[in-house]
Amino acid sequence: MAKRRTKKRTHVAPTNPNQAKVPLNTGNGSARNPKSMVIRIGAGEVGSSVSQLAADVRKVMEPGTASRLKERRANRLRDYVTMCGPLGVTQLLLFSRSESGNVNLRVAAAPRGPTLHFRVEKYSLSKDVQRAQRHPKGGGKEYITPPLLVMNSFNLAADSNAKVPKHLESLITTVFQSLFPPINPQAAPLKSMRRVLLLNREQSEDDPDSFVLNFRHYAITTKATGMSKALKRLNAAEKLVHSKKARKGGLPNLGKLQDIADYMVGGEDGEGYVTDGATSGSEAETDAEVEVLDTAAGKVQSRKARTVTAASEDPDDEQEGNPAEEADNGVVKRAVKLVELGPRMKLRLVKVEEGLCQGQVMWHEHIHKSKQEIRELKERWEQRRRDKEARTKQQKENVERKKKAKADSGKARKTDGVPEDDDEMDVDVDAFDSDDYDAYDSEGLAGDVETQLNEKMDEAGGWEDEEEDIVRG
Repeated sequence: MAKRRTKKRTHVAPTNPNQAKVPLNTGNGSARNPKSMVIRIGAGEVGSSVSQLAADVRKVMEPGTASRLKERRANRLRDYVTMCGPLGVTQLLLFSRSESGNVNLRVAAAPRGPTLHFRVEKYSLSKDVQRAQRHPKGGGKEYITPPLLVMNSFNLAADSNAKVPKHLESLITTVFQSLFPPINPQAAPLKSMRRVLLLNREQSEDDPDSFVLNFRHYAITTKATGMSKALKRLNAAEKLVHSKKARKGGLPNLGKLQDIADYMVGGEDGEGYVTDGATSGSEAETDAEVEVLDTAAGKVQSRKARTVTAASEDPDDEQEGNPAEEADNGVVKRAVKLVELGPRMKLRLVKVEEGLCQGQVMWHEHIHKSKQEIRELKERWEQRRRDKEARTKQQKENVERKKKAKADSGKARKTDGVPEDDDEMDVDVDAFDSDDYDAYDSEGLAGDVETQLNEKMDEAGGWEDEEEDIVRG
């Protein structure tokens, strides 16, 4: 039979970024981006609010997370840990609720730890944050790229003798940095920076040595500046007039004004004084302004139009290089503003473990041990590790010994001419062909009432009458 042709021109295999010879230009530092899973431990017991909080955190971790993960009440932590390797998961975020009603969050690095234990003191869902805003933001293309991570006041310890030692602060910083891919400033396009995750360490006067984090999630929006609010509205109205989709309220109401200058100077009511974006009283008044390249598609002028434009330009403007040079370079000023997406969380660090939700406790907020107790605890964990290695080694030796014994017994059977399958029982087929077998019925009950009745009917010819009745009926 001929080999079936493979269509290579129309059916192109998908490119795996982890196996690509040439690194893909994704704007990140590496093609192997971290992946995470946000899990509810005890899915039917945490409640609807914690379930919605876990769903909101999944949106924060987009796109490198399992957004459609479905937990079951029968799932255990080891089930998820087992699947971390095949799925390439590097981080686990575990939400749970204790019997006393406290909500806990564990941030663990798979597959060997460490694990950070946080208690969620306060939280607000994304829907609550957006309900409190006048113009909420969301539902766009913000979640197609990972957010920028901003951490503030993480390193406050002077030395290792503080309540939260310096090496522990460095460890916590590394764990949170590994949640998202690193940014390559030379290759990352501006359009990929759509969100920012802010982790701010709160400094409490009552308990200055505690480790409390404020979790905030924002969307990055930009607006053009250098233009007055009235002129922006006229520009938007002109686009609406020439577009096919007419929207009510697009044109400003100039019925109360005598001249267009009154609108440009005093606004729609003719009151106040508006000149440019710096004094317009708009939302971008206190925002930072940056200069970026204008990537919007522009109208291509004909040769005649370009000639007329070049002839009408003032040579003095070219020498000064203020507006004309900026227009040629395509640089525009835009104001950057942050709009909160949610959720909000206030996290208090309670414990740090060496392994993945197990192992030696590296730090605890409420339990403090002396140097002697810490030394004894390390020796105990070291003894446990040695015992575990010994058991693993013994198990491997037992498996190898059994495999070797089985192979040797198979070779011996082949040498003696005995078939390899010795699990089956040797059965004497001739024993069932003897004449004595007719003396036993199928149930092993010789001479029972049913057998005697059948013999009497056979002698009297009763079976023939029943056969005739069956044929008639």
